[in-house]
Amino acid sequence: MADRVTVIGWDGSPLTDTARAALGAATLVAGAAHHLALPEVPPAAERVRLGSVALAARRIAAHRGTAVVLADGDPGFFGVVRTLRAPEFGLEVEVVPAVSSVAAAFARAGMPWDDAQVVVAHPRTLRRAVNVCRAHTKVAVLTAPGAGPAELGLLLEGVHRTFVICEELGTEREQVTVVTSDKAADHTWRDPNVVIVIGGPAGAGEGGGWIAGRDPGAGPRGWVQPDASYAEGPAGGPGGGLGEGERQLLRAAQLARLGPRVGDLVWDIGSGSGAFAAEAARAGAAVIAVDRDPAACARTDSAARRYGVQLHVVHGTAPHVLENLPEPDVVRVGGGGAAVVSAVADRRPQRIVTHAATRDAAELIGRDLTEHGYHVECALLQSVELDTRAWTETERSVSFLLIGTLPLREAPR
Repeated sequence: MADRVTVIGWDGSPLTDTARAALGAATLVAGAAHHLALPEVPPAAERVRLGSVALAARRIAAHRGTAVVLADGDPGFFGVVRTLRAPEFGLEVEVVPAVSSVAAAFARAGMPWDDAQVVVAHPRTLRRAVNVCRAHTKVAVLTAPGAGPAELGLLLEGVHRTFVICEELGTEREQVTVVTSDKAADHTWRDPNVVIVIGGPAGAGEGGGWIAGRDPGAGPRGWVQPDASYAEGPAGGPGGGLGEGERQLLRAAQLARLGPRVGDLVWDIGSGSGAFAAEAARAGAAVIAVDRDPAACARTDSAARRYGVQLHVVHGTAPHVLENLPEPDVVRVGGGGAAVVSAVADRRPQRIVTHAATRDAAELIGRDLTEHGYHVECALLQSVELDTRAWTETERSVSFLLIGTLPLREAPR
C-alpha cells in the first residue's frame, strides 16, 4: 500500500504550497491528461492516466511510495475521494480541496447557489437528472459524455428552461453561454461542463434560507391539504369542487402508496382540481398532469402557482395523449377507467394507483393489472365526515383503492 496518498483539487489557479510540496514528493501521480502535463509533476514519478478511478485506486494500493491524485475542482464533492476511500482499497487519504466546478459555475453566472439542487448526469442517470430539472427552479447538472446540455435539452421537450452552460472551467478555453433549453441541442459542447438550469418562479428569498437545496418545510404543513383548499377556480371563482376520486383521505392513501420522490416522474391522469398533482410536486417529484377538460387544466395550473411548485399540464384525452409523454416512474389514474389503466400498464411504471366506485369495476382493473404482470392490492376505503359541533354526519364516501406494483426485478429502469 502507498505510504501516503494526497488528493489535490485543481481549479485552474496556481497550486498552493501544500499541494506543491505533496506533488514534489510523489513517486506516483494519477490524473487526467491535463493534470499530468502540469510542470510541477516530478519527471521520475510513475504516471497513471485517470480513466477508471477504481483501476487507479488498485494501482495506488499496490504502490510502494508516495502517491498523489489530481482531480478537477473539489475532489470531495461528487469526486474521487469517495472511491479512493472505499473499503476494498483500504486507502486513507489527505485532501487539498479547490473550488468545486459547481461553485465556480454559479460564480461565473453571478448567482447564489445555496437554494440549488445539484445532480450528476451520465447516461444511466440522465432521465432522473432531467426529472429534477423539471421539478425544481434552480438545478446544477454535472454532466458527462452522452449526458450533456444537448441531451438535457432534448429530454426537457415541452418544458421551458434557461441553460447557463459553463465549458472547461478554469482553463484558457473556458466559456459561459446562455441559451434556452430548446436550443441546446443545436450546438456541440465541450467536456467537461456544468449546466445551470433555471426556470419557474425562482429567486433568492428574503434573508436567505436555512438549508441547502429545496426547503422541505416550504408551504403549509401536511402531505395533503384540506379539500377546501382546492375548491376555487384559477381566478378565484367557483371551481366546481373536487371530483369523486379527489377527496382528501383517498388522496392521502394514493400519495402514500405511490411515494413520489426527487428524481421521479409522476403522471397524474385526470388531474381535476390539481390537488394530487400539486401534492406530488411538493414531495419533490416531477409531475405531468393530464386532463381533457380545459377548465381542469386551468385549475391545476392555479393549484401549482398557489403552492409554488412546477407542473407540466397537458390538455388531452387519455390514453391517446399519453403516447408522446416521457416514461413515468409512478402513475395515478384519476379518470378514464380500465382502458386508461391498461394503457398505462403497457408503459411499465414501477407503481400505479387508481380507484373504482364499484366492486365490478375494481375487479376488471385488477385483472388487467395482473395480466400485465403487476402485483395487485385492493382496499375498500370508507370515510365519514362529522360536524364536530353536533357530532353529526355531514358526508360519506366509499371507494375501492387499487395499487399495482411491478416485481422488484422489473422495477429499476
